[in-house]
Amino acid sequence: MKGLILLITLLHGIPASADFLNCPCKVVEITGGDTVHVLDQSTTKHKIRLGGIDAPEKKQPFGNQSRQNLSGLIAGKNIEIEYNKRDRYGWIIGKLIYQGQDINLLQIKHGYAWHYKRDQSPLDRTLYSSAEIVARAQTIGLWSRPAIPPWKFRGK
Repeated sequence: MKGLILLITLLHGIPASADFLNCPCKVVEITGGDTVHVLDQSTTKHKIRLGGIDAPEKKQPFGNQSRQNLSGLIAGKNIEIEYNKRDRYGWIIGKLIYQGQDINLLQIKHGYAWHYKRDQSPLDRTLYSSAEIVARAQTIGLWSRPAIPPWKFRGK
């Protein structure tokens, strides 16, 4: 049985130490293009930061559009969350899965987030990086004009 779990983990690019919330979890609030609040099955609220991406801040160009895109994908939906890390505030840094789709990756594909290259499986790092390259080439979303990355915007 352990061998099967390890095989599934490797095939799906899930870190071997990934944890899962008591899901499906209901998305109850979307506060940005990379941050959501969910209720788990015991109605405990969790703040989730989407791992592997960094979306524009609210006051940045495309900040609202990024949040709206994420909202259109998962607002009010029941999702799965896989994670292996929490940030310094105790928020879960995770990957959101809705109907088998990686929502974090979709934010990049739709042009509403940068690929944040830390703490990812090799497969996710490749997928997210490729998605950003394609979005940039197609000049969609925030790539339709010169954009300041959020980590530089926050530093102002």
